[in-house]
Amino acid sequence: MAIPQLSPEERQAALEKAKAARIKRAEVREELKTGKLSLAQVLDMKEDAVVGRMKVSTLIETLPGYGKAKAEKVMKELQIAESRRLRGLGERQQAALLERLG
Repeated sequence: MAIPQLSPEERQAALEKAKAARIKRAEVREELKTGKLSLAQVLDMKEDAVVGRMKVSTLIETLPGYGKAKAEKVMKELQIAESRRLRGLGERQQAALLERLG
């Protein structure tokens, strides 16, 4: 599959859109870390196009007291694939995640 050739204006617009998405995901992670948002609230936002693309492992690592090793352990216990994103979580996985971490 060939990479589409974008005009300078289209490229700039795409870069701005990507930057806005990164900023929004960072804000959600920061609010989760500080306690302004709960895990349940973030999981309810999974239909949002930007938040839904956040990796589950990144979300778990954001929680206070969890790092990369603990996040991997939790994901293995709950049988969630390492590459899974929030939007791709099933009902059972979401409920198990809330029960384990909520």
